[in-house]
Amino acid sequence: MATDPLLRQGPDSTDLVLRAGPAGPVRNALTSARSALLTPLALGVPTLLVAFCMALAGARASTVFVVVGVIAGLEYLLGWLALAVSGARDILRVEFAPAGVPASLRLVRAAGPDDWLPVDTLREVKLTHKAVEPYEGDRKPALSTLALELVLRGGRERLTPLPYNGDPQRLADALQALLAPAAVVVELRTERSTREESRSNSAWFSGGSASANSGGG
Repeated sequence: MATDPLLRQGPDSTDLVLRAGPAGPVRNALTSARSALLTPLALGVPTLLVAFCMALAGARASTVFVVVGVIAGLEYLLGWLALAVSGARDILRVEFAPAGVPASLRLVRAAGPDDWLPVDTLREVKLTHKAVEPYEGDRKPALSTLALELVLRGGRERLTPLPYNGDPQRLADALQALLAPAAVVVELRTERSTREESRSNSAWFSGGSASANSGGG
C-alpha cells in the first residue's frame, strides 16, 4: 500500500502525524512558557507609556523599574495562560488502531490524548492542498500547505494548515485504503495559484527605467 511521510504505521496503530513531539499537559505548559516570552515584547509600547508617564510625574527611576518589571511579569503570566489554554486543543496526530484494519481512533492533542472512539465515528476526511507558485522572475520558492478537516458524528475538527512538500494524492489514496473498510470518505481538493508580483518592486523598476530614459536626453 502506498504511504506518505505523514502516515506512519507502527505495531499497534497507524498514525497520521501532523506535528512531531510528545503530548501532555507538562509538555504543553513548557512549550507555552517559551512562546509567552514574546508577550511582554508585543505589549512593550503601553508598558513604556506607563513608564514615561511615571517619569513625568516625578517618580524615582527605581520605582519606575519595579513597576515596569511587575507589568512585564503579569503580561508574561497572562500570555502563558492564554497560549497554554489555546494550544491544549491543538491536534498533534490521529491514531487508528489496530494498524491493519482500524476499529478505533483517537485524537492526540497537545494536552494529551482523547478517549478512543469507534472508527465509524469518523464520517469523512477532507484534505485541502494549496500550492502558491512563484511568478516569472520571482526568487522565492513555491509555497505548499495542507489543511485537514475531520467530519465526526458529533462535529468537526479543523486543523491549521501546515507546510507540506509531499504528494497529496498519495496521502489521500493511503488514507482511503486504510479507512475503506469503515466506509470513511476521503476527499482531496487542490487549489493552485500564482504569487502576485509586488507592486513596490514593479514601481521601483518602472521608476528606474524612467530615470534612465530621462537621463539619456
